[in-house]
Amino acid sequence: MKASELKELSVAELKEKERDLSQELFNLRFQKATGQLGNTAMVPQTKKDLARVKTVLRELEISGS
Repeated sequence: MKASELKELSVAELKEKERDLSQELFNLRFQKATGQLGNTAMVPQTKKDLARVKTVLRELEISGS
C-alpha cells in the first residue's frame, strides 16, 4: 500500500483502514505467538501499512487546522 493511494481516501475511510490494520496486526501477533503464522513477514509489513495510514491521517489533521 502506497502513501499516494492513501491520500486519495477520505478521513472516514482512513480511520476504518486504521482500525482494520490494527485488528489484523493483533491477529497476526496472536498467530505468531501460538505458532500458527506461516508468513512471518506479514507482521512488519502490516506495521508499516498502519504507520502510513496514521501518518496520512496526521497530515490531514494538521492541514485542516
